[in-house]
Amino acid sequence: MLRARKRVAVEVEKHSPLRYPHRLNFYDQPPQGEITIEEFEICALDRLRILAEIESSYARNRPWDELKKYTLEQCKKYLHLDASSATLQDVDSQRRKDHIGHFVLRLAFCRSEELRRRFVKAETTLFRIRFEDDDRKEREDFLQSRQFSWTPVMKDEVEQYAEQLKAAASTYLPPKDQVDLEKEKYCKVHWTRVPDLIEKRKVFLRHGMAYVPSKEQASIVYEEFQRNLENALLVTLKHLPRLDEDTRIVPLLDNLSQGFLAGVSSEWASATTAANGDEITAEMIDELARKHFPMCMRHLHDTLKRDKHLKHFGRLQYGLFLKVLGLSIEEALAFWRRSFSGMTDDKFNKEYKYNIRHSYGLEGKRANYAAKSCQQILLSDQPGPQDSHGCPYRHFSLDNLQTALLSMYSSQGLTVKDLPEIVAQVKSGHYHVACTRVFEITHAAEGVRKGEGVGGGESVTHPNQYAARSRELEKKIKEEADGDITMS
Repeated sequence: MLRARKRVAVEVEKHSPLRYPHRLNFYDQPPQGEITIEEFEICALDRLRILAEIESSYARNRPWDELKKYTLEQCKKYLHLDASSATLQDVDSQRRKDHIGHFVLRLAFCRSEELRRRFVKAETTLFRIRFEDDDRKEREDFLQSRQFSWTPVMKDEVEQYAEQLKAAASTYLPPKDQVDLEKEKYCKVHWTRVPDLIEKRKVFLRHGMAYVPSKEQASIVYEEFQRNLENALLVTLKHLPRLDEDTRIVPLLDNLSQGFLAGVSSEWASATTAANGDEITAEMIDELARKHFPMCMRHLHDTLKRDKHLKHFGRLQYGLFLKVLGLSIEEALAFWRRSFSGMTDDKFNKEYKYNIRHSYGLEGKRANYAAKSCQQILLSDQPGPQDSHGCPYRHFSLDNLQTALLSMYSSQGLTVKDLPEIVAQVKSGHYHVACTRVFEITHAAEGVRKGEGVGGGESVTHPNQYAARSRELEKKIKEEADGDITMS
């Protein structure tokens, strides 16, 4: 069977000018040729953005159509695959990126049973979405390029079990849609290959074989993709120790394996200045915090106002956030000096001014530091009992979290009725999903609906992403209001 499969695949590739003849891929063969470290990382991160959003969609209980819609939007941004007929596009380069990204993430997610399970679920979902969205002819060409080990059911056998086959179809078809056994094509597979169809009573079973109608045969394809990937991850795990001495790749894989925890931030990952170019002043921060800050930064701001001080990691987390928000070095010095009102100028200049300038790239090695992403906040510099940095959704007790949420966001529409949903996400470890839901609730007045996230269905993956989108929505509302006044 394996030889036959290879032979069919070779025949298809002979007649195709493309190195990757299909958008759909079972990833049987690893990438060939040289890959730069930069390409290695970019391909993996762009694919991980999509898989992380798929996992977030499941955590948010999105219906299939909505999950598919938002995933396809993410694919267009980060991993677009044109049809083979798109002669004006570099189709092979697109598919090569898809291919490399998949195998890099195999290395990252093969290392534990939990990571493998989550990776397989997300990858199988992505394959299913692409399968459903693919051009009919190209999908058929892909299916013909592989052997799925199903046995066609002959006409006489269909007639023999006509009553049972019609009965199975009637469980999921409305009465008006009668099954035409003359036109319907069936195949037989062992029942273990279609457990989802058996659970829904969509197939006729006899002697351990399931009779699958053509419109349900996609389940066989999905099951084989999942089974192949599960086996491939176990094989990858056996070879992983060979990479242990590669100091370039192992840290990168460690970072990638955390991608499901808080998603992968895009344009904010390396942002060191305000993305929209808007500068803010020290006097504006109080109002911005009340209206636009995510909970982690709101907590740091409130602590700073109360204690007139923040410990080192709190200052670092909040200071870099404010810098990227648009606070210049001059305004930053004014803001921190005013906030640390309980100390003398001499103490401030000696102990704090240097570090503030350092974070702006003006002292020391003069590195212009980016603000911390959700993933960095969740995983690095874990807070102690007296610290204020970190992620409240992860590091607060549930009682303190609920009290803080109501205290901070009740004026923006969050109520006690919203808390169970948010707490459920926190308990399941989907902290950025909980933060995204708070964003949706507190921006409902600006037209944000449940499931939209911070735009296009995306979850919050960076504090500055949250704040920037919040300010953008407010600006849009003001512009619309000003337009109405002008017209009137």
